[in-house]
Amino acid sequence: MDMRQVSPVTDFFIIVTATSDRQLKAIVEHIGQETKKQHNIHPWHVEGDASNGWVLIDFGDVVLHGFLPDRRAYYDLEGLWREAPIMVRIQ
Repeated sequence: MDMRQVSPVTDFFIIVTATSDRQLKAIVEHIGQETKKQHNIHPWHVEGDASNGWVLIDFGDVVLHGFLPDRRAYYDLEGLWREAPIMVRIQ
């Protein structure tokens, strides 16, 4: 989601959904490792836990939200930030 026109806090949200806490943990760990390895970018802050169904990784200009399906529906970031254009949707 392109947040530049709707939020002073970050430029982009990336929202991912996993089918299990194990898969969510693997996705989040992989993104963190590859971001460090390929771009030498380290997260500013990590919040949440895969076992609770939600993980946030704050890279500053980009914030990644990783969810299990029930948590994604509960937080409804797309609805909350509906003014922000969705740049890419992969299902």
